Amino acid sequence: MPPDEAIAPGTVWLVGAGPGDPDLLTRKAERLIAAADILFHDALVGPAILDLAAGDAERVSVGKRSGRHSKPQASINDLLIEAALAGKRVVRLKGGDPSLFGRSAEELDALREAGIPAWVCPGITTASAAAASAGISLSLRGVARRVQFVTAHSQRGTCLDLDWTALADGQSTLAVYMGREAATELSRSLIGAGLAPATPVLIMCNVSLPNERQLRTRLDLLPLATRAFAEGLPTLILIGAVAADPVPDGARGIGACAGSYCR
Repeated sequence: MPPDEAIAPGTVWLVGAGPGDPDLLTRKAERLIAAADILFHDALVGPAILDLAAGDAERVSVGKRSGRHSKPQASINDLLIEAALAGKRVVRLKGGDPSLFGRSAEELDALREAGIPAWVCPGITTASAAAASAGISLSLRGVARRVQFVTAHSQRGTCLDLDWTALADGQSTLAVYMGREAATELSRSLIGAGLAPATPVLIMCNVSLPNERQLRTRLDLLPLATRAFAEGLPTLILIGAVAADPVPDGARGIGACAGSYCR
């Protein structure tokens, strides 16, 4: 780690932008964004976070979303290297945490191979923000002894290459990133591997943002619920006992969630 947190010219920082709410940025992330000459950002990094950059900082979208790749990874690597070699202070803004499904290793390897100093500023991952917003714990003594993080992103028309037996653990919480398009396969494969059809599921869209949406359902209804509720939206899916509604039915008051729908 460098002796201070300022970006030196010709240096690249991979910065976790968190789940979307700028108040969930780390203090270091905010300082790095403000110091950058150029920011290469993911598609889901919103304007409220980009507005923290200096007025004359260049903002370049290199995001990938729902299989529509604006730039291949090799091209992103080349852009980072080119900007750093030009002496710019470079920030690569990644949604959530750069080291969790963020391809940080590929970018770090390319930068270091080019002789460019590169560092990582971690961020809050979306699953943590989702649990906080929903009022649940990802782990829970006696209920969820571990947490498993997977991405359901795959080439369209191909099956997910996942260890379904390991994932179908009734005493764990499964956090599925980019799971909207794979909801049918998730439901079918997890049930086929032994997870109960009635296993609680929490679908969350636009996590941490003012237009966040939550829907509680069960594993066998996940495909139908996802199609009806999350079409076209950035989606995280939590599967396991902790995803059950923490509010007893009799305790609901005015303004509380109605049925299985929240917000």
